[in-house]
Amino acid sequence: MKPFVLLLALLIPAAPALAQHRQGPPQGRGATQMSHEERQRLRQDVDSARGNYGRRDMRRQERMAPEEREKLRRDVQDANRSMPKR
Repeated sequence: MKPFVLLLALLIPAAPALAQHRQGPPQGRGATQMSHEERQRLRQDVDSARGNYGRRDMRRQERMAPEEREKLRRDVQDANRSMPKR
């Protein structure tokens, strides 16, 4: 009798999950292929809804010239030296 009660106690909370039916294709990565234009349009829609009208696309940022990178590195090091120690 105890095993039956234990089995029943485990199956009752799991009943809603077991009763669900899968519908349609799996919603995983690569399930639907969006074209470049569709992704761009979706990105613009989301940005306009958020209010980020002038957002720059950070993924397409050009590389910094070696001289600029070195100057930035020195500036950061100088700023770190001038910060008070804790």
